[in-house]
Amino acid sequence: NLWVQCPNCQQMTFHAEYEKNLRVCDQCGHHGRVPVAQRLAWTFDEGRSTRIELPRVPVDPLRFRATKRYSDQLKDAREKTGLDDAVVVAHGQIGGHKAVVAVMAFEFIGGSMGAAVGEGLVAAAKLAVLQDAPLIVFTASGGARMMEGSVSLMQMPRSVIATAIVKEAGLPFITVLTDPTTGGVTASFTMLGDIQIGEPG
Repeated sequence: NLWVQCPNCQQMTFHAEYEKNLRVCDQCGHHGRVPVAQRLAWTFDEGRSTRIELPRVPVDPLRFRATKRYSDQLKDAREKTGLDDAVVVAHGQIGGHKAVVAVMAFEFIGGSMGAAVGEGLVAAAKLAVLQDAPLIVFTASGGARMMEGSVSLMQMPRSVIATAIVKEAGLPFITVLTDPTTGGVTASFTMLGDIQIGEPG
């Protein structure tokens, strides 16, 4: 795997050069998708951060089944990614300042927002207030997790509550929109950032 093909312009780039350029195509400027662990390493000083354990939520509350059971999909996604769900929350320093960062994982069922993501965002907000630190969220999501039905839709107002917790404490709430950011994630907390940064496209 010496080469990477840009999904936008189809140009081939040496893998080492692509990584050195932070997964941005040097031909067209397309920003490639970034795994959670790499995003955290790039964001925090010297790549050092501490992940927090997120609250547990009921597995498969609707006993959803399509081509396979939702519980099996979750199991497969956890084994494939090494993540518990589609969001990871960590804290550390950025530029010598305390910060709490939540990163959505598109590699986990399309970064879809279910109960675990909602709980994760609320936990991130509470941690930011506890540490008197800004909250930065990197979004990458296809929207609501259909396998959780109305439970998933309820995470839209819950995520808005998370932003309110941070703002009421007088702390900055920053959102960074990465590829892709769509659906209920865009329609809820993403557009409420005091500062919104979006990758091109």
